[in-house]
Amino acid sequence: MEKKAAPKKKTTTGKLHAPTIAPKIIRKSISQTRRDIADWRYAIRIATMVSEPKQVLLQEIYGDITNDALLSSQINNRQEQTISSPFELVDDGGKVNDNMTALLNAISPLPDIIKMTMESELYGFSVVELSENDAGKQATLIQRGNIDPVFGRFYPDTSLNTCIPYRQVSEYGRFLLEFNAGHLGILNKAVPHILFKKFAQSCWSELCEIFGIPPRYMKTNTQDAGMLDRAENMMREMGAAAWFIIDTAEDFQFAQGVNTNGDVYDNLIRLCNNETSLLISGAIIGQDTKNGNFSKEQAAINILAWLIESDKRMVENYMNNIIIPAFCRIGWLPATTCRFRFSAIGDTNKLWSITKEIMPYKEVDNKWIAEKFGIPVTDKAPTGMPAGMAAAGGFFA
Repeated sequence: MEKKAAPKKKTTTGKLHAPTIAPKIIRKSISQTRRDIADWRYAIRIATMVSEPKQVLLQEIYGDITNDALLSSQINNRQEQTISSPFELVDDGGKVNDNMTALLNAISPLPDIIKMTMESELYGFSVVELSENDAGKQATLIQRGNIDPVFGRFYPDTSLNTCIPYRQVSEYGRFLLEFNAGHLGILNKAVPHILFKKFAQSCWSELCEIFGIPPRYMKTNTQDAGMLDRAENMMREMGAAAWFIIDTAEDFQFAQGVNTNGDVYDNLIRLCNNETSLLISGAIIGQDTKNGNFSKEQAAINILAWLIESDKRMVENYMNNIIIPAFCRIGWLPATTCRFRFSAIGDTNKLWSITKEIMPYKEVDNKWIAEKFGIPVTDKAPTGMPAGMAAAGGFFA
């Protein structure tokens, strides 16, 4: 019986395309042991080696610290404001192209791609593989631990030195996109603060346990098996607090430690939280409830707004130079010279105040008012003139 030839992978423009890099990753278990500063410094040394740098250890530490509630909250607060912002495509004359904007907006993985471009500043880089299957368009983030952004190497197995120079594959710039920040990532500066914070929380919890449920001990004749059994049963039935048994001939004393209620840990945790907020948001927002006031919060929000504007400029640059050209090459968008930009969002309260002040002196377009403020308006009939005549254009219309 004649064998049929295997169907060829569809990679032509506008047809299905299966991922080629992401499926080659060999999954490995991630160590869940407690990280410390020594681990972090060793990971940096491996990631900055001259010949064969590897990011796997450093990226594992990044993944560990991003579980911190405050850090993840600060990152989400900054990223979501850019991801949720409206955008548009404009032609060379600056006119909005509604058709191209709608086509770009219809690409379902676009918000994920924008998020990955922003994460390149946090983690140092992002390599994204585009694909398409029966479920639709997909964007897959290649695990950063398997990527060497310095020499452009992809390691399917991070324990081996076998690699693929991904910048030389045919999919690069088409289905394989790279966003490289050129440094180890902003999270590298947050690592010590998060590690110290975890240490302080752990020590504080132990302090709460000691002060809340102090350990118990009992003296008995440990040479008598019966008395020792009775003592053990007695201590077990008295509760779950730590306990131990010593002989009557032995003596036990608690060491005299520094009397504290946990202020030293509280201060360290607060310092780490503040440093983390300054790193991600540029200011401490909504955390200092003791010394906070409205003016300080408003100034902090303004600083965060400047950082968000900087994020938008970075995303616009990646969209215009990498993402949209790739979409056009693989057929997700028709060939175009349009430029991506985020829609300008002004202060509507201030704009409304200016509009009210200028109304007695200048004509303001009704359509413009409806678009800017969502208020449907019509011309007001002059005093003494029927409304129907004003709507018809006046007496001499």
